[in-house]
Amino acid sequence: MTALLEVEDLRVAYGKIEAVKGISFKVDAGEVVTLIGTNGAGKTTTLRTLSGLLQPLGGQIKFDGKVLNKIPAHKIVALGLAHSPEGRHIFPRMTIEDNLRLGAFLRDDKDGIEKDIARAYDLFPILGERRKQAAGTLSGGEQQMLAMGRALMSRPKLLMLDEPSMGLSPIMMQKIMATIQELKSQGTTILLIEQNAQAALSLADHGHVMEVGKIVLSGTGQDLLHDESVRKAYLGED
Repeated sequence: MTALLEVEDLRVAYGKIEAVKGISFKVDAGEVVTLIGTNGAGKTTTLRTLSGLLQPLGGQIKFDGKVLNKIPAHKIVALGLAHSPEGRHIFPRMTIEDNLRLGAFLRDDKDGIEKDIARAYDLFPILGERRKQAAGTLSGGEQQMLAMGRALMSRPKLLMLDEPSMGLSPIMMQKIMATIQELKSQGTTILLIEQNAQAALSLADHGHVMEVGKIVLSGTGQDLLHDESVRKAYLGED
């Protein structure tokens, strides 16, 4: 099977500091793949590079058969790679519905856009109930739902989620993880960065552990969930 996303020997630097040091991994269609690791491991930098917000120093990014290295960010979205960023970055003064519509800015199929807005409200009923409110009035968890819904509006072939549960209450985190599980069951391909390693690995088909810019361990989600070194380092177990 040809992978939907192939990352080969990716290197990314901020000035003279190399933040990602030659990592390689792949994501097959329909899979959930997670990157776990401590802050500063290079996970967010990896996603920002895949979405075209940063330029790689070396290596190759291939998505759906196309090399992305020199393609600008807006064209990468058009190819089907969507990014829900760390920190959400919604537009607080715009309504919830207008935020969602921004996610479809590259599309001109009006009927399809309306169907996808309805789908976002099915996934996140609270957004539908409050669709005309300013997005800044939402709680942190509701803003995360909006950011995910907005990313889905581009009808991505691959959805990248960066720390979707960061700063959320346990109940809201469970709701976000249940939604990711629902998206997986619908066949959505997902690349997930998540501080809650147990939740991420429980969802993931495959996972990669990153430390200081390198992948140091890879395996199925279940294998990593039961790996002694992972349990000690990331699951808080002795």
